[in-house]
Amino acid sequence: MPPSGRKAGSVLVVALILVAGCAPMRQGELAGTATGRADRVERDLLPAVRVAGRHYPPATIAERLHEYGVPAVSIAVIDGGAVVWARAYGTADMASGRAATPTTLFQAASMSKPVASTAALQLVQEGILALDAPVSETLRSWQIPKNAFTAGHPVTLRHLLTHTSGLTVSGFPGYRAGGSIPTLAQILDGAPPANTPPVRVDAIPGSQLKYSGGGMMVMQLVLTDVTGKDFPTLMRERVLGPVGMHSSTWEQPLSGNRARDAAAGHQTTGAPVEGRYHVYPELAAAGLWTTPTDLAHWVQAMQRSLEGEAGALLSRETARTMVTAGLGGWGLGIQVMGRGDSLAFTHSGGNAGFRGLLVGFAESGRGAVVITNSDAGSRLVNEIMQAVARAYDWPGFRPTIIVPVDVTSETLRAYAGIYELAGGPRVRVAVEGSALWLTLPWGERRELIPTGDDGFGSPEGGSGRFFRDRLGQITALLLGDDQLQRVR
Repeated sequence: MPPSGRKAGSVLVVALILVAGCAPMRQGELAGTATGRADRVERDLLPAVRVAGRHYPPATIAERLHEYGVPAVSIAVIDGGAVVWARAYGTADMASGRAATPTTLFQAASMSKPVASTAALQLVQEGILALDAPVSETLRSWQIPKNAFTAGHPVTLRHLLTHTSGLTVSGFPGYRAGGSIPTLAQILDGAPPANTPPVRVDAIPGSQLKYSGGGMMVMQLVLTDVTGKDFPTLMRERVLGPVGMHSSTWEQPLSGNRARDAAAGHQTTGAPVEGRYHVYPELAAAGLWTTPTDLAHWVQAMQRSLEGEAGALLSRETARTMVTAGLGGWGLGIQVMGRGDSLAFTHSGGNAGFRGLLVGFAESGRGAVVITNSDAGSRLVNEIMQAVARAYDWPGFRPTIIVPVDVTSETLRAYAGIYELAGGPRVRVAVEGSALWLTLPWGERRELIPTGDDGFGSPEGGSGRFFRDRLGQITALLLGDDQLQRVR
């Protein structure tokens, strides 16, 4: 992705949390320490997705912040079952010039989902909820409208957690700070002031993978209905407190010192999000404010649960079920990759002005969390995660190599157009010189590299393909799990 028009400041502020009191070390000794590995990550960034035949010199985090126009990034790394280092780089708020530190709050965005899901699974363990019972049996304040898709196929908690419920609304844009904020019922019904469509079933539950933030909102309602507690209180008592996520909160909007100390979100241009950040009343889906260190504590809690430790957040059986891959590699509220020693659970997050990723290994007590305060942050997040993987020799964690194929200029022009997700945003595909570029609704750009049979990969991450009708005309575009129809 080309650099954004406005860049992060040239002065890089680094904040560091490490164990003090270490004796001076020779270079060879330092390389294997937490400090040495953190320094290696800091200067060893390479693209997570590379195009065969292109040369990629390593870069530092400071260089990438400037190149990608990302104000700040915060990192926490887990090794041997402990958070071994946490560092933050850059500027938390470009308007004020305030430096980011490891204690600066960032929006977890969709990384809220796996944390929220653990509370649902606790209630399953306690017999209050059942994974395969219709959620209509526990919903009291609202019901999923019945239709032809739900006839004989009721939505269950398992469907909600695995994104197979058939429920609509993949994600949420948030609300302007200081503006009107909808209730959960208004969000689910798409009623003003909600800015998203109604959450409804438009596919047979259990029949397909369809990422659904709307489904997570139904799960949130299930939890509050059966416990009689508001969601922030419920999560503080069941997860945040026991796990040690003491800096984290589901308060939306933030108030007091937390509001002042939180990172501001930034657009791809470098401009701050209006009001510093959006408000997300869609709490379970996107509303957690946290730090990478706090999210790393949740990863550790999951790892202890998977080991069957006494007093862990979940039982070993429940945790193992949570990281058992189903359709599309999804477990219960978390995505799963690898197997054996390389079995890992992961989730990304993207709110207005924030991008992040968490990774935890099921067997080895390793992992990391990386969060940025920019819409342009995804590429940096992935590069840092790959650098951590190299520094700690993570199994099964390798860069993606795109092998391009030659296509004619006529084929490239045929791909160009505007594509729309049903009831949602539009993206633009355009030819620039001899390259094909995708522009996402928030301005982020991704190069599309043809790989044959109308397929493509992107150095900025992701893959997909174009679809043709019987006459050979391009009619649709698949981006990840989302299919968009060509509108012109």
